[in-house]
Amino acid sequence: MKKFVTLCALTGLLAACTTTNPYTGQSQTSKAVWGTAIGAATGAATGALVAKKSGTGAIVGGLAGAAVGGGVGYYLDVQEAELRAELASTGVSVERTDDSIRLIMPGNITFKTDSADINAGFYATLNSVAKVLNKYSNSTVMVMGFTDNTGSDAYNMTLSKQRATAVAAYLQGQGVKSTRFEIMGMGPSNPIASNATAAGRQQNRRVEIKIIPNK
Repeated sequence: MKKFVTLCALTGLLAACTTTNPYTGQSQTSKAVWGTAIGAATGAATGALVAKKSGTGAIVGGLAGAAVGGGVGYYLDVQEAELRAELASTGVSVERTDDSIRLIMPGNITFKTDSADINAGFYATLNSVAKVLNKYSNSTVMVMGFTDNTGSDAYNMTLSKQRATAVAAYLQGQGVKSTRFEIMGMGPSNPIASNATAAGRQQNRRVEIKIIPNK
């Protein structure tokens, strides 16, 4: 009976948290919910061992495990949703992995050629990023600058670091704490397109922000 009650609780949790993806129209269960369900199952098993006689240990343990299991996943889920809403139609890509969120900011909308001065038209986009970073402050913000392979490696490393620093400084000016930042100039390393074409080089000139929850 205890196993049946616990199974029903977990099944209900997954069913209640299955939603329709607004971008694809398909039914899905969020990453946070899977973490919650796994945590609940683990907590239920532990709770059952603690309270074999009463049968309440499995239920209480399941609820506690759900809170722990859903933590990081939920924290990323809500940030991802808000960033997608804030950055829609800005040209900034939002990519999600199991343990981080990556914002890809194309160079053609962030900086002028061979300059580390942020385009004034990009301030509003960075304001939106700062808004979400300030709301969800328990994370490390890694800012990385990239270039194409035109010019010397030394020049590209310097320019990419200057651009990453400029973006980080602007976000800090909007209230994001400086202690959260890691700033790196990557130069022409890690291209996301071919440097053999103008279109590819344009894609490689970018700033990326990686948001990593603190554990």
